[in-house]
Order: sequence, then structure tokens, then C-alpha cells
Amino acid sequence: MVKVFDCPKSLTDMPTHYCPGCTHGIIHRLIAEVIDELGIADKTVGVAPVGCAVLAYNYFVCDMQEAAHGRAPAVATGIKRVVPDGVVFTYQGDGDLASIGCAEIVHAAARGELITTVFVNNGIYGMTGGQMAPTTLPGDKTSTSPYGRDTKKQGFPIRVSEMLATLDGPAYIARVSVHNVANIVKAKRAIKKAFEYQIAGKGFTLVEVLSTCPTNWGLTPKESLEKVQRDMMPYFPLGDYKDIEAGEKK
Repeated sequence: MVKVFDCPKSLTDMPTHYCPGCTHGIIHRLIAEVIDELGIADKTVGVAPVGCAVLAYNYFVCDMQEAAHGRAPAVATGIKRVVPDGVVFTYQGDGDLASIGCAEIVHAAARGELITTVFVNNGIYGMTGGQMAPTTLPGDKTSTSPYGRDTKKQGFPIRVSEMLATLDGPAYIARVSVHNVANIVKAKRAIKKAFEYQIAGKGFTLVEVLSTCPTNWGLTPKESLEKVQRDMMPYFPLGDYKDIEAGEKK
């Protein structure tokens, strides 16, 4: 029998702490596959701050560094400048990156730091109790917006990819999703390009991944995947928002 599917070498063989139906595991696998394909495991450093992925160091077979909430881009910047030949990535959620860490990511992108950010957007604070995040959709109920997000009082969701694409420092900004197989394939392609651009010294790269949070959304895993396509994608359209090689800005 021919083996056609196996665990990436850059991913550890251990159960994860994520909730059933959470798509963090899919994103972890895609990153690990890219690390394997590029042959960079021995020089890759991942940075994970506080959030659902706070224990990411348990899952990747590469050097990992913990960062304070929202500070992963600053930590990654320091690592990359000390080890310029290394491949450095941050793995951040929307509550972390778009709220407490918003200034960090904006200025890292503006400086064109040679790091890659995988930005997991599920529109809610996952680990800390399901509070409203900067990316929570209008009308969505959370523990701090029990009647639904009211844009008159709480403002509108931040579109991170569109915002960062206006800066000169980024080389590649893309938004993808992992709610079905076709989009998982596209997501891997984007993550690989982001790493390749970093290795080539082209500039800052970020891939935003629309993800699920069945527990805090109060939905089944299947319903959560449907919500990504039905509700999230219209507000956060998929695509490349900046690609200096293609000369494209969405």
C-alpha cells in the first residue's frame, strides 16, 4: 500500500488543546508543510503571543519564542535583526494583533521588517472568554456585546489586510480562508509565497486566515464553517491585497 498522506516533519505528533472544530490545527499543518517543502526547519523561529495559540511551541518542530500579548512583531523584529539569515514568523489571533498589538503590526509593516505574520481572524477573543474583538462583525453577539455589536456605539470591524496594504513596507498581503478544501489549498499557496518573499528579502509579509471559533460562536463545527462563507467573507473578501511581484493592490 502506498502512503499518500502523512504528518509533516515540522509538526509534532501530539494531541492539541484546541476546541473541537477549531481550524487552528489546519493552519498549523499548512505552516508545517511549507517549512518542510522549503527545507527551512533548522533556521525557522516562530513567535506566538498570548491567545489560543499560546501553546504553539508544543506543535512546531522548530525554535519557538513566547511573546507578551500583542508584542509578537516586536519580538520577531529583534530575532530577525540578530539572526538575519533566519526565517521568522509570528502566529497571531485577531484580538492580539488587531487590538492590543495593532500599533506593533502597523509599524513592523511600515518598516518593512523581514518577518512573516500568519494572522488568524475568527472575529472574537477565543481564549480569554469570547469578548468582542476589533474584527467582530456588526450584529454578532459576544460576551461583551450580548445584544450584538452596535456600530454606533462600538464602531466597525477593522479590515487589517486592507489597512496594511496601503503601506509601502509590505511586500505581500493576502487574505485566505480554511473553510473548505479548495480554500485550504489556496491558503497554503499564500503562506508559502509569504515565506518565500521573506527569504528573498523582499519585505514584510502577512497572510490573514479567516478561521472558526465554534465554542465562542455557540455553533457546531459545520455551522461555523458555513458562517465563515456566509458572514465573514462578504465583510472580509479573500484575495491578494498587495503583491510587489505582481504589482497588484486589491
